Amino acid sequence: MKKIFLFLMLSEVFTTAAIAQKNVNHQKAVYSNPLDVKLGDPYVLHTKGIYYMYGTGGADKGFAAYSSKDLVNWKPEGQVFFHDNKNGWSDPNAAWGGAYWAPEVYEVKGKYYLFYSAQWKVNPAKEEENFKIGVAVSEKPTGPFVDLAPKPLFDPGYPVIDANVFFDTNGKCYLYYSRCAYKHPVESEIAAQARKIGKYKEIEESWVYGVELKPDFSGVIGNPVLLLRPPVKLSDKQSEWESLSVTTGEVGRRWTEGSVTFKKDNIYYIMYSANHFGGGHYAVGYGTSSNPLGPFNKALNNPVLQKNTNKGGSVSGTGHNSITYSPDGKEMFCVYHGRTTKTGEERVVFIDRMEVKNGKITVHGPVTEPQKMPSGVQ
Repeated sequence: MKKIFLFLMLSEVFTTAAIAQKNVNHQKAVYSNPLDVKLGDPYVLHTKGIYYMYGTGGADKGFAAYSSKDLVNWKPEGQVFFHDNKNGWSDPNAAWGGAYWAPEVYEVKGKYYLFYSAQWKVNPAKEEENFKIGVAVSEKPTGPFVDLAPKPLFDPGYPVIDANVFFDTNGKCYLYYSRCAYKHPVESEIAAQARKIGKYKEIEESWVYGVELKPDFSGVIGNPVLLLRPPVKLSDKQSEWESLSVTTGEVGRRWTEGSVTFKKDNIYYIMYSANHFGGGHYAVGYGTSSNPLGPFNKALNNPVLQKNTNKGGSVSGTGHNSITYSPDGKEMFCVYHGRTTKTGEERVVFIDRMEVKNGKITVHGPVTEPQKMPSGVQ
């Protein structure tokens, strides 16, 4: 009788333990957005089995990094770039705290290169927006990064932000960036309409350009090529969603910024963000081309990522994305920032699955309900 009782007790213990382990495994098998990372303009690098995330914010006049093995749980790695490194060229006392924005890190021949934008200290005209793009290098993805030269990568004669680099299969590499809207008024039917109803006298615009990079990242080759700009005509299918910052009265600017370029099945894709990054209408669209420097045709299914608050959700201000893949490489993810009714004005990071098929991008987001962990997570 004692043996039977002991057997029953052990069976109950093992069953309880199994259920508990199953619950733990179930908890580990899902994640929910937003992630516990407070950054804008998130960019993810995957190297040697580890993910590293960089973005705007979380550092004192520079950039911080986070690391993860599963794309979901992130560990702070501290500040990895400081403005006062030996080749520092930026002005930490300029507007927006020096505007250390949108860092992206690339691994090339065993070294790590950080592209970023900041206020240039060479500013004889005392422009409020004197943004330029710089490149810093490190032996490790966690820094410290040191500027390649005591000056920006190049000076096109206007303020630029949001650097993104694409490495083509033929060995060439290209820089994509956004010309700022600052002092760049553009005539369009949208601008004429805003002026007619007395909303804005002029509409400034930011445009996305592309240019070939020198292999050593010491400068650019040739002249930048205009790739994307806001629609000119009201009849343009992109006009309504890309003009919301103007038509809703947020601000007299239209943006095309935060681009990311990749290639799949011999098609070049460029994703971009439109509308005011500080507003709820910030959203993501894309274009396709047969050439890395265009011309790019905007997709009919734009925007592919936008707020869901108008549909009962809690997410707005979705934009400035990058892309990455699951640990086993089978799933593609859109990494972006957004805001929720709970986080308020603070930008937080989301990762949602995306698909690219037959020239069409589909982003399955924003999703705040529990979803499966990225495939290949151990």
